[in-house]
Parts: sequence; C-alpha cells; structure tokens
Amino acid sequence: MPRAQIVKMITCFHLAFSRSERSLLHGPHSCILSSHPMLVATVISQPVLPVPATLTSLRNPKSEYLRFVFPYRRLRFKVSSSKKPLPELQTPQPDGEKSLVEQKEGGTADLGWLPAFPHALIASMSNFLFGYHIGVMNGPIVSVARELGFEGDPILEGLVVSIFIAGAFIGSISSGLLMDKLGCRRTFQVDTIPLILGAFISAQAHTLDEILWGRFLVGLGIGINTVLVPIYVSEVAPTKYRGLLGSLCQIGTCLGIITSLSLGIPSETDPHWWRTILYIASVPSFIIALGMQFAVDSPRWLCKVGRLDDAKAVIRNVWGPSEVERAIEEFQYVIKNDGSDASSRWLDLLVEPHSRVAFVGGSLFVLQQFAGINGVLYFSSLTFKDVGITSGALASLFVGLTNFAGALYASYLMDKEGRQKLLIGSYLGMAASMFVVACAISFPIDEELSHNLSIIGVLMYIFSFAVGAGPVTGIIIPELSSTKMRGKIMGFSFSVHWVCNFLVGLFFLDVVEIFGVAPVYTGFGIVSLLAAMFANYFIVETKGRSLEEIEMSLNTNLQAKDK
Repeated sequence: MPRAQIVKMITCFHLAFSRSERSLLHGPHSCILSSHPMLVATVISQPVLPVPATLTSLRNPKSEYLRFVFPYRRLRFKVSSSKKPLPELQTPQPDGEKSLVEQKEGGTADLGWLPAFPHALIASMSNFLFGYHIGVMNGPIVSVARELGFEGDPILEGLVVSIFIAGAFIGSISSGLLMDKLGCRRTFQVDTIPLILGAFISAQAHTLDEILWGRFLVGLGIGINTVLVPIYVSEVAPTKYRGLLGSLCQIGTCLGIITSLSLGIPSETDPHWWRTILYIASVPSFIIALGMQFAVDSPRWLCKVGRLDDAKAVIRNVWGPSEVERAIEEFQYVIKNDGSDASSRWLDLLVEPHSRVAFVGGSLFVLQQFAGINGVLYFSSLTFKDVGITSGALASLFVGLTNFAGALYASYLMDKEGRQKLLIGSYLGMAASMFVVACAISFPIDEELSHNLSIIGVLMYIFSFAVGAGPVTGIIIPELSSTKMRGKIMGFSFSVHWVCNFLVGLFFLDVVEIFGVAPVYTGFGIVSLLAAMFANYFIVETKGRSLEEIEMSLNTNLQAKDK
C-alpha cells in the first residue's frame, strides 16, 4: 500500500496526539503524556515478597494445564454486603479450619493473598509490556526518523509514536468477544501474537510503512491487554484481596516505562540502538505466553462453559477448600438466572442492569480524562523550571516519587476503606490542588511564593490522582459488571477512554492558548468536583463483597427470582 494512503488512513488518530507528542518528544515527561493515565499515574504500590512456592502439576479429568498450587487452608472472614446472600448459597465454615493468618509475637502476618499472587503477577506482565511500548519510541524517535527518511517531519514523527492508539481502540472493542470464547488465559496467549509480530516488524523496519504497521499491531495487543488484565485479576483474586492484587497492574505499567526509558539511553550515541530495544520488546510477550501455561483460568468462566471440575480445582487451590461449595453455588445461581451461559451481544449493553454499569464505566473514564491528568503532567515540567529545577531527570524523579507514594497509600486503603471513598477523596484532592495552582498563577502575591504553591499544587494533584482516580477506575468497573457482560462492558469503557484521549489531545493546546493556563486548571478542578459528586451518587461500594454478591444486589431480575 502506498505510504500516502496509509498516512491518510490514520491521520485522524494522529491529529489528537501529534501536537502534544511533538512538544514532549524530547522532554522528560513524554512517556507520561503519551501513556494511559489511569495505569501510568500510579507506580509501585506494594512490595513484592519472595514466593516460596513449588510448581506442581495438577491434572483433572477436564484440565490440560498446570497450576501454581499452594497447599493451605483459606482465611475465614465475613463478607459485608447490602444484600444478604441467598439462603441456599450459605455454606457453614468447617470447624477447626486453619488459616494463613498466623499469630506471631509482635504482630499478625496475613498471607491469604499468596496463592493468587503468581497468577496476578503473570497477568501484570502484560501491563509491563504496555508501559514498555509506551516509552520505547520516545527516546530513539530521532534516530528512527533519520534512518527511515522522515527526519524533520514532526507530523510523521508524532504519528510513529502515537499510532498504537488506533490499534488500541480496535483491540479494546474486540477483547470481549475473545474472552467469551477463549477465556482470559488463552486470550492472554493469543494476544502475544500481534505483540510479538509488531515488535519484530518495527525492529526490522526499513520503510515508514513497515514501522507504522508494526506499531499498529502493538497497539492492537495493548488494547486487548488493558481490558483483559483487570478482568482476570478481579475474577481470580480472593474477594478480600482484589484491591491489593489489582495494584500489580499499576506496578507493571510503570516498571515497563522505566525499563524502556533506561534502555533507550544508548540511542543518544548509537543511531541503530532503536532496533535492539524493539527486539527486546518481544521478550515479555514470550514470558506471558509461557507463564499463562502454568496459570489458572477464571473459575467463573470455567463454570460458565461447563468445566465444573476445573472451576472447583481453581477455587480450592487459589481461594481455599472452604470456599468451593459456596462459590460454585453462587456461580451456578447467577449463570442459571441471568443467562450467563448464553452468548452476550453488544445490544445487551442497552438493557438493565448492563446499561447502568456501562454508563458508570464510560462516565468514569470521561471524568478521569477531562479532570486533566495529561494537561497537568504536560505543564509540570514548566512548573518545575519556574522554581529552578531545570533538570528533566530530577523533575521526573519528583513526579515518580509522588506517584509511588500515592500508589503505596492506595494499595493500603483499597481493601480497607473501599473504592468509593478513595474515588471521592481523590477527586476532592485533585480539585483543591487545581484551585491552589490556579490561584497561584492568577493572583501572585510573591513570585517565589507563587512558584512554590504551584509546585505543591502539582504534587498534591498527582498524589491525589494516584490514590484513587487512577487505580480505582480500572478495578471497580469489572467488579460492578455482570459475569455475562463483563468483557463487553470493559471493552466499551476503555474504548470511551481512547476516544476521550483523542479529544483531549486534539483540543488541549488550543484551549490553553485561548483561555490561558489558570482558567484551564480551574476547569480541571470543576470537573474533579463533578467526578466526586458522580462517585458519591453512582458508585456502589464493592470492597469485601464477592462479584456474585455485587451482581445479585444490582440485578433486579436476580432479586425477583430470589423472592
């Protein structure tokens, strides 16, 4: 296909990002601006302890894959729910059951998350790959442009950096169908195909056409991964630890960005180094494909497709033997009464309660994007320069440490205080931060004081985002979604995210030029207040409740059948 025709086909996707990408192409925050804000704005949120596990082959009549197995007894805990579990779903706990909470001198060690940790860790490698591909082209883009013959053309340079957005949009839309047919585990493995092919095509590219197609394939895989990972973690993780294990998604993305930027440093002196780091991008995909061969599949999907023995084995090994009967009865009740065993359709998004959850998911991403995370990160480098921090690396360190602190705090609070409180508090903090910065810019009493307030406001904003608006958005949508429509609701929500990214990138610099930074920041603060109000009125608390309990409390059809 002629190069001109390819460029014409994807110009609409490029326009939204080319201007901001060109401005940050060589800046310290280019990776952050071009990234998925929900996943990038939070960094390492939980220290990873060594896993003294043995890999055991577990075979069942219908099982053909290995599992990470931890012999243990499940921790007993009460599930708080606004809707009482159905009588036939209540299963008494066996007496004398031992737990993973061992009383020790000076404290208590809760290891209930440990059996599910290896599976969530393997899934989070997909987020590592996502982060890696976000940052991999920012440093070497000059060398790529020079070698492939489009040096000095900012449009094409920005297009190469951001073309994966087009593929990501398509990947998000198609992810639900793949998960319904193949399950999460096999979809992870299939998804490595475009990621590996895209990395190799990009690394071997000798024309603009080839590297564009390579980046497009990478985006296709990225779009599937961004939907797939939170669904898999939410369905495999024990109820009590969904928030904690979900934070691994954020860890993977940020580590991927840091790795790609670190590996890109030699490209400043070696004009051909970009090919090497693009080849390296295929390594995590091979790790994912191999690791998923030993990981478990979602017990809910296994039960949905009739593989009951496999579902029981997964629950027994990951959640604990005491959870098997209760969980299976809940799964079967929901599947029987909600038609989860039937194929889902996109038109089902228009039917209650799926339409309500799709509305909440799409709205959360709209509010997240228009609350201004990309804009604040864009101007943060300028803000730091105003107070004398001219080093891009040092400015990035301040932002990274703030993200890290916010993510650590979020991982601690996610399953303790709940998702709704974190969202409300996060957006209120973001609003206050934006108003502080806007006032510092508009009413500078003292220049030094104004700059210091701007720095404090920016760091407060990033910390607030990392505590709630970033990580909670990706976790709570699959929790609110039904078993039948979880894949399609997530696909729809992330598609809304990519569209909002497109619009923000397209109009952001124009709006700043017309109105100025302070009014735009004030607008971000107002949107943040609206987001806090939205979370207060529309978000249902999900901490400590199984996905089936949440679904039964939201689905009036299931409640009617219960009566």
